[in-house]
Amino acid sequence: MEHEKLVAKKRLIIFIALTIILAWFVFLLVPICGLTYGSGVSVVILTVAMFMPALSNLLTRFITKEGFGNMYLRPHVKGHVKEYLLLYFGPTALLILSGALYFLIMPGSFDPELITLKGMIASGGKQGPAPSTLLIIQVLIFVVIGPIVNIIPTLGEELGWRGYLLPKLRMFLSDRASLIITGVIWGIWHLPIIVMGHNYGTGYWGYPVLGILAMIVFCVALGIIEGYISIKLESVIPAAMIHSTVNAGAALPSIFAKSGYNPLFGPAITGLIGGLPFIVLAVLLLIKVGKKMTLGKNEAYRQ
Repeated sequence: MEHEKLVAKKRLIIFIALTIILAWFVFLLVPICGLTYGSGVSVVILTVAMFMPALSNLLTRFITKEGFGNMYLRPHVKGHVKEYLLLYFGPTALLILSGALYFLIMPGSFDPELITLKGMIASGGKQGPAPSTLLIIQVLIFVVIGPIVNIIPTLGEELGWRGYLLPKLRMFLSDRASLIITGVIWGIWHLPIIVMGHNYGTGYWGYPVLGILAMIVFCVALGIIEGYISIKLESVIPAAMIHSTVNAGAALPSIFAKSGYNPLFGPAITGLIGGLPFIVLAVLLLIKVGKKMTLGKNEAYRQ
C-alpha cells in the first residue's frame, strides 16, 4: 500500500509539473510573438493550451508506465438520465440566475438600451439583425447547444483536472480537500492569461493580483461542482458539459451591463457577485460531501 501511494504521489507531481509547464509555455507564446490578447491568432493559441492538461495526463501515464485504463471517458448514461438532463439545462439556468442576481444587487449597472450589443453589431460593418433579435438568437443557441458547443476543448482540460488530478488527490486526501485543492491548482494554472487580461481585463484596481485571486475563487467553486458530479458518475463527460456551458455563456450578462463596471465583481460569473449562485452551490455540495464523507467512492475512481 505504501509503495502504491509513493508511486501515485510521483505521478501526481509529474502531472502537475507537466500541465503547468506545457500550458504556460503555450500561453506565453501570445506576448512572445507580440500578439494582442483576444486577437484571432491568440484565440487559437489559447485553445491549444486547453488541451495541455489532457496531454499531460497521457504523458504522465506513458512516462510512469501507468497505462491508459481508467480514463473516465465513459459517460455512464444508463441509470443516470435524470442527472444528464439536469447537467444539460441546470448550468444554463444557474448562469441566467447569476446574471439576474448581479443586476438585482447592482441595479445601476443594468443597461436596458443594450448599448454594448449595439456596439458589437456596429463594429461588424454590415447591416445586421436588430439587437433584440440577435439577443434572442444568442440565448436560444446558448440554451440548446451550450453544453456541447465547446465540449472538445473543455474535455482537453477536464481529462486533466477531473480525469487525473482529482482521482489521484483522493488517494491521499478527503473528497472535500481534494475538490478544493483541484480548484486551486486549476485557478493558478490560468495565471499567465489573467495577467494578459483574460476575464478581468487589466484596468481594475489591484491588477493583476486581485484578478488572479478572483479566478482562483471561481475555479474552486466551479471545480467543486464539476468534481462532485464527476465523482458521482465516475466520468469526466459531465464536467466537460458544465465547462462547455460556462465557456459559452459566462460573459452573456456583460451584454446587459453599462460600461465602467468592475469585472472583479461581475456581471460575468467569474466575478465575486456574478458568480454567487455558483459559489453557494459549491458550498452546499461541500457540506454534502462532508456529511457523506464519500461519494460512491469505489476503487475504480480512486486508482
